[in-house]
Amino acid sequence: MDYAGRLTAHLPMANRLILLKSDGSVSIHSDDRAYKPLNWMSPPCSVREATNADGTTEWTVTAHKTDDTLRILIEDVVHDSAHELGHDPGLQKDGVEKHLQELLADHPATLGNGVTLVRREFMTAVGPVDLLCRDAAGGSVAVEIKRRGDIDGVEQLARYLELMNRDPLLAPVRGIFAAQEIRPQARTLAAHRGIECAVVDYDELRGLEDPSLRLF
Repeated sequence: MDYAGRLTAHLPMANRLILLKSDGSVSIHSDDRAYKPLNWMSPPCSVREATNADGTTEWTVTAHKTDDTLRILIEDVVHDSAHELGHDPGLQKDGVEKHLQELLADHPATLGNGVTLVRREFMTAVGPVDLLCRDAAGGSVAVEIKRRGDIDGVEQLARYLELMNRDPLLAPVRGIFAAQEIRPQARTLAAHRGIECAVVDYDELRGLEDPSLRLF
């Protein structure tokens, strides 16, 4: 395999897995990694097959938007098959932020006694906060939900709170940062920003009675 484009690259002859997809993309894989190909051509591109002077099959892959080319020599074919994959429904993950948001919207009281949901995806000037709630005293509560809580999520909620506290109809607004796990650095920053952290037990929220959160 010889690649020519922004740089040049060469793969010596060896057993490889070559994937040619219907969108014209080509990727070349070895047997020592889970997902990343040794080299590839992203769509849109075209493939031309020919036979060179010594009888070796040669594929020339050409990118449509650039001058990049990938030249593949095939000395031997161990297995050749084609499959129609059909419609791809996409990757569906269990426990991602959308599901956590739905569960907490259904059980807002797990964030504190008397907490009720006002609305999901409450829009601010810099984006939507996941949940807008009211606490037992009638105060506003902004809840940002992540699968894994990191510093960026805390900063995101802090920006929402800054804007929401400028609205006299909402202020004062306190924040809760909810996640299945929260990194120590995020906890420290949240405490500095005056934001509560809530560790979500996803399995309890999905079906156990009296789902609970540990607030810090």
